[in-house]
Amino acid sequence: MKIIIPMAGMGKRMRPHTFTVPKPLIPVAGKPIVKRLVEDIVKVCDEPVDEIAFVVGDFGKEVENRLLDIASAAGARGSIHYQHEALGTAHAVLCAGEALSGKVVVAFADTLFRAGFKLDASADGTIWVHQVEDPSAFGVVKTDENSYITDFVEKSPSFVSDKAIIGIYYFREGQVLKNELQYLVDNDIKGNGEYQLTDALENMKNKGTRFTTGSVNEWLDCGNKDATLYTNRRILETTKEETLFLENIDKYNSIIIPPCFVGENVVIKNSVIGPHVSLGNHTRIEDSVIKNSIVQENTRISRLVASNSMIGNHVQLEGKEHTLNLGDYSGNV
Repeated sequence: MKIIIPMAGMGKRMRPHTFTVPKPLIPVAGKPIVKRLVEDIVKVCDEPVDEIAFVVGDFGKEVENRLLDIASAAGARGSIHYQHEALGTAHAVLCAGEALSGKVVVAFADTLFRAGFKLDASADGTIWVHQVEDPSAFGVVKTDENSYITDFVEKSPSFVSDKAIIGIYYFREGQVLKNELQYLVDNDIKGNGEYQLTDALENMKNKGTRFTTGSVNEWLDCGNKDATLYTNRRILETTKEETLFLENIDKYNSIIIPPCFVGENVVIKNSVIGPHVSLGNHTRIEDSVIKNSIVQENTRISRLVASNSMIGNHVQLEGKEHTLNLGDYSGNV
């Protein structure tokens, strides 16, 4: 089994964080998004994952080495492939063409999930879906009475199905997918100006590939700040330990309201942290109140009240002190 993870996008909706770190390496509840994705996919596979192929942009060797380490930790060989132009989902997957053979899972790197099924590796192909209330913003699938997919539909304004494609796919024959992707590129077949993976899936279906659906219990998006904070919250809520601590935490005159993640060598003084807060390694929090937020590594915060916030690495942030003299029944200050 192989996993291909396209992640070359610029992550514009997650700026300013993605100016310095690719979006899939932003931590959620203490782990990079892409590491959580890899671990979740490995859990639903009934056979070992041999290779994890990452499709990246010009992220640099440090990022590439981190990705290779993620693959190694999952028991797989990592490989790096490049997409130099944003030409669509089909093009992104084809950039890892060397890995498109045998059994393949394709997973786009801004999606996390919780699933109650094991992948049926004997199926021709499986499209992972989640039932949504408003399907007009998503690509969806229609199925027949035997649960085989009959149609792939992109963002229809009229209702056709509530089974939204979440961006994770299984193919029993990776070479068949590769051939269809190459056909789109060779013949310059585009949708909305880009090479679309759903066009390749439609061609495969028309030639006899029988796609089934795999329904996930929960679909967690990491496409923007608010969605990532919600994902951080849900992961913290569903982790067995109420509060996740690593090593060497210095907590003085402070309260941590679970669920939270607290990394290594974190200092918390005269502060209230939580609920739903993740603090990265070597971070120091003093005289502050922080809830429903992600603070990354090597950051120092003092005299701050923060909620629904994402704060990056190596930040020095000091809030304002207030001296108040308020009488009875005073309003907001």
